[in-house]
Amino acid sequence: MQGRAMINLWYKNAVIYCLDVKTFMDSNGDGIGDFRGLADRLDHIEALGATCVWLLPFHPSPNRDNGYDITDYYGVDPRLGTLGDFVEFTHAARDRGLRIIVDLVVNHTSIDHPWFQEARQPGSPRRDWYVWSEEEPADMHEGMVFPGQQDSTWSWDDTAQAWYMHRFYKHQPDLNIANPEVREEIERIMGFWLQLGATGFRLDAVPFLIEYRGVEAPKDRPDPHQYLVEMRDFLDWREAESVLIAEANIEMSDLDEYFGDGDRLQMIINFVLNQQVFLALARGEAEPVMRIMRDTPKIPLIAQWGSFLRNHDELDLGRLTEAERAETFEAFAPDENMRIYERGIRRRLAPMLGGDLRRIAMAHSLMFALPGTPVIWYGEELGMGEDLSLPERFPVRTPMQWSEEENGGFSGAPTDRLVRPVVRGGEFGFERLNVAAQRNRHDSLLEHNRRLIATRRACPEIGWGPCEVMETGVASVLALRSEWRGGVVVTLHNLAAEPVEISLPDDPGILIQLLGSSELPERDAATRPIPLEGYGFRWFRLRGERR
Repeated sequence: MQGRAMINLWYKNAVIYCLDVKTFMDSNGDGIGDFRGLADRLDHIEALGATCVWLLPFHPSPNRDNGYDITDYYGVDPRLGTLGDFVEFTHAARDRGLRIIVDLVVNHTSIDHPWFQEARQPGSPRRDWYVWSEEEPADMHEGMVFPGQQDSTWSWDDTAQAWYMHRFYKHQPDLNIANPEVREEIERIMGFWLQLGATGFRLDAVPFLIEYRGVEAPKDRPDPHQYLVEMRDFLDWREAESVLIAEANIEMSDLDEYFGDGDRLQMIINFVLNQQVFLALARGEAEPVMRIMRDTPKIPLIAQWGSFLRNHDELDLGRLTEAERAETFEAFAPDENMRIYERGIRRRLAPMLGGDLRRIAMAHSLMFALPGTPVIWYGEELGMGEDLSLPERFPVRTPMQWSEEENGGFSGAPTDRLVRPVVRGGEFGFERLNVAAQRNRHDSLLEHNRRLIATRRACPEIGWGPCEVMETGVASVLALRSEWRGGVVVTLHNLAAEPVEISLPDDPGILIQLLGSSELPERDAATRPIPLEGYGFRWFRLRGERR
């Protein structure tokens, strides 16, 4: 990365809060969340302690795939507001010190996008913007993203008299990234949203975005990963402090191709670690996490991992072995209706962990202790539940639960007009579980997460420094040691229900507890064992205050 400016690596110690505008807050009573409603609720995100807001797609769309089928990259879905409302939102966010990440979905468009409609016509100058085959492709049934929902990755178009490729649903035709005109258009899209206040982009489906499947690779750029350098160069020149965050569920052996030497992506969401975390939670044993962390290659200084528990999609377990996946399914998705795509779980965290507040709090603490930048899916800070009556991945995309008012305080619209039903009744219904009920209650999950985020932001060692797995001799305990600029933070998490006592290896010196599931006086951990209750956790700083 010689010659590349090191401006401000703010994302190394950030806390990212991910949300869908249409399910967050409705300001005008039409049943759909909007940018004005979101701006009015930024106080919640600020008070939580997050430093960055990641927005799911908010562009005009037929909404056959929750907005990921886009018809206009330069607009706002009129149900959510206007471009003016978006700018007002970004201004309000900046006033609170919050940065904005926009989803960049350019692997495919909607089938209704004017580009595709034009590309279907004979002799169209946009024909080569998409991937076509006049002959029936031999790989029609290979590489489907949604098994059980997709029949193939190619579909016939009568108007075009050709097959078009779609890695995802057939209403999402793939763009041809080998075409320089397409790449130039993507830069214009990025530049547009940067100008309106975005701080960077979460790149959707990066391995599919950069592939040359179905097209001939350009002679001057045979390696598709080189396109990531091109995107990064544009971003650095246009807005030096912006960031590219990748959805890239890749093997650890492929990291160099995505991070480069610091000249490609700045952050990759760590799907491999996430899957091992849930295997470890299912077993009540730390070994899966310890193993993957020891096998994780070193990444460039400016690079970062994104750590998460649950997100807006299914909990993808595709990189576990068949036996490990079955074990995790049995623990967290025993009913077939809780599973999807032969690989995933369509539930939120709190119901998966049986509503056990101790275990949920420990899992959140573990996420914040893992190396990288934590990413929170809206509602997880409360322990929201899912609605399994909704199709596919929608169970985890229900409206935010603000209060015990009708519709959870999300909207004043009649219930049958809501963009999606609010979770009602039972342990996770809005009547009992909401922001107002948990605010300022010391024993609530919301207050726990506020304390947790404040502690994490005060521990730059985790975001910046190398992380070492420590041996404790207790199978259920994950002990991590992060060090940076003379500061050392040690975190302990007991993944099992039984209490334990541990001794740390070597002599760590004086440990000052920063956070814990129970109080612990200052002690010399080398001579006295450290108790951890069932699903207990402790955060320590070595040798007192950070210098």
